[in-house]
Amino acid sequence: MTTVAPPLDVFRYAHDHFHEIVWMSQNTNHLFPSGPVEEAIAKAVKEKRYQSYPYAPGDPTLKELVRKDFGLTDCEVGIASGGTEALYMLTRGLLSAQDEVIASDPSYLIIHKFIELSGARTVNLPIYAPPYRLTPDRVNEAVTPKTRMILLIDPLNPLGSGYPKEDVRAIAEIAKDHKLLLLNDTTYRDFADAHTLAHPFYPEGTVTVWSVSKNCGLAGVRLGGLLARKELYDRIWKYNTNDLGVNVLSQAAAVAALQAKPKAFPAVARQTRENQKRIHDAAKGWKGVSLPVYPSQGNMFVLDVAERGVDPEALQRELLLNHGVFLRAGNYLSPTSGKRFIRASFSNVPADIDRFLKAFPLALETLSRPPPKVAAAVAGR
Repeated sequence: MTTVAPPLDVFRYAHDHFHEIVWMSQNTNHLFPSGPVEEAIAKAVKEKRYQSYPYAPGDPTLKELVRKDFGLTDCEVGIASGGTEALYMLTRGLLSAQDEVIASDPSYLIIHKFIELSGARTVNLPIYAPPYRLTPDRVNEAVTPKTRMILLIDPLNPLGSGYPKEDVRAIAEIAKDHKLLLLNDTTYRDFADAHTLAHPFYPEGTVTVWSVSKNCGLAGVRLGGLLARKELYDRIWKYNTNDLGVNVLSQAAAVAALQAKPKAFPAVARQTRENQKRIHDAAKGWKGVSLPVYPSQGNMFVLDVAERGVDPEALQRELLLNHGVFLRAGNYLSPTSGKRFIRASFSNVPADIDRFLKAFPLALETLSRPPPKVAAAVAGR
């Protein structure tokens, strides 16, 4: 009997080889200085803060730092186990069966999953073409009597597209005119050249989602949340399952990181931009590869390999197993165009980018070769 090997769990493999892998797969930030965070966690451990439940509403210092960071003093601050948990709570709290949410494809599809779990559905506008983002005209045309919410991810994962101020204002005004909710996911805003929050244009109907996973390099501590006016906040927060509070060590880490961020992040942003320029410049020499969005306003973009005829999932596997470089295939981010691209994030130390720049063309070359039997047949003609 032939035994069929189970499909490779790329994340299990990457974690099993954690210190050997160049992590460019999940938009994680490997540049933010870790000293203040490590000191804060060590202090909380030494004080045995983990023996007691946290203050359930969340660390007041952390909440004030988030308000200051966003400048949204009229909002309640919700603290959750990552921005993802906040997204789940707000979709449960604000959406009902048969509601529709205007969204995009590509997108961060976990939000779409949460929307569907609430009984609603997304109306996915295809954006894998210039300008690679939603436009006010298309959003306005998509509004129907069933529309309940607009999903505005800015900057947009996975493409790195950013929204100009006039478009943010226009989309917020569409939401306001039609009495819709506006979900403004701002996870990558600190990497943008300029960023405009939707809240000031439509404060009564906008929910702003925040996270310290990407800007502060704290993806593993799982801490984020949302900002909203009290009426909206109360509707959402009744679905909070962390009624005994969020991890005390995570909150201590976030406080330290946000206190350090004003001085620390400019260097992170500069290195991130240098890294993506290096990739962009190298990609000019990779036949059949293009960058749909450049410069990215996030810490990621996609490399389109359709013209090269390479399957992104095969490319992900080849890079990971044979080069120790972990990127993310596009099927995770788009049901319609995900077979065209692979996503690379680049908030990494320069040595990681060196390894990527060496590995990527080699992986392309390996996958572009015909299988051995085909090659032999061609040679024998």
